[in-house]
Amino acid sequence: MAYLTDIERSPNTVKAYAHDLKDWFVFLQMRGLEWREVRLEDLGEFVAWLRLPPAGRFGGVVMLPSAEHYCSAGTVNRKLAAISGLYTFHARHGVDLGDLVTELHPAGRRRSGWKPFLYHLSKGEPERRRTIKLRAPRKHPTILTVTQVQAILDACTRLRDRLLWALLWDSGIRIGEALGLRHEDLAAAEGELMIVPRVNDNRARAKSGQPRTIPIGPEVIRLYADYLHDEYGDLDSDYVFVNLWGGPFGQPWGYPAVYDLVLRLRRITGIDFDPHWYRHSYATRLLRKNTPIEVVSALLGHSSIATTMDIYGHLSVEDARRALEAAGFLTGQEVRW
Repeated sequence: MAYLTDIERSPNTVKAYAHDLKDWFVFLQMRGLEWREVRLEDLGEFVAWLRLPPAGRFGGVVMLPSAEHYCSAGTVNRKLAAISGLYTFHARHGVDLGDLVTELHPAGRRRSGWKPFLYHLSKGEPERRRTIKLRAPRKHPTILTVTQVQAILDACTRLRDRLLWALLWDSGIRIGEALGLRHEDLAAAEGELMIVPRVNDNRARAKSGQPRTIPIGPEVIRLYADYLHDEYGDLDSDYVFVNLWGGPFGQPWGYPAVYDLVLRLRRITGIDFDPHWYRHSYATRLLRKNTPIEVVSALLGHSSIATTMDIYGHLSVEDARRALEAAGFLTGQEVRW
């Protein structure tokens, strides 16, 4: 965990690793197993254990064969990846782990980051790879319809809140990137928004390691100006989104406050939305306009085009048409700020 922190992995990533490794060591403790000496069969039992609900893991409840799995395949694979990272880390430090959490695999295909001692003398030999992985169904990105976006905007009673959702819709930035925005990041004359990775007082994070520039429309710029004039006033703060009605006054807006707003808007509109759906909607609109995938990837701040393709590239033409039609993109509907 210290290593992940030292190399500046996201706090959410470190937290996820901590939870996943905790499950592994709880399982080992229950089975009376030494972490350096477990077998492949033990890892398989761990997968089955994860699929049980918490009450069933400790033997207090008998589970029926028809009961649904507690952890999805994607969650199980994430936990296995964390365990694999743990053992790879210790293998690099000379801990003898045998073939634990690895398998022999023909060389020349996908390689892991770990190379054993004297690797250069045996390039033709099989290499180590994680052995167990569940088949997880692909999830289509969820997008918001124009009608839904309009309903959410109309339910906002404050310009600050309205600006947040308008900005997410028009730029596709992450909620953490929005909360970390400074006034200097908005170039009104140029119609541009700069996303800058930096340390923020509200712990908001720009997931991308590199800064990027995103075009934004004049309607959002006007809404930003109205927000500054009518609500922000003479407040001396670098941050765009700040506490104006709840304490501490003038401090940058944090994640908890935003998700309180999301819960209120869900109750008012009846729309069970998530801020990240705005990002999916933005990417889908760009792809509908035949924007090159590399441009979409750059605007989203993905680490590679492969990431963008993995999320959006698997949609069939018919799936994309239905999603866009439902969102109003094929009918000429527009959002009124």
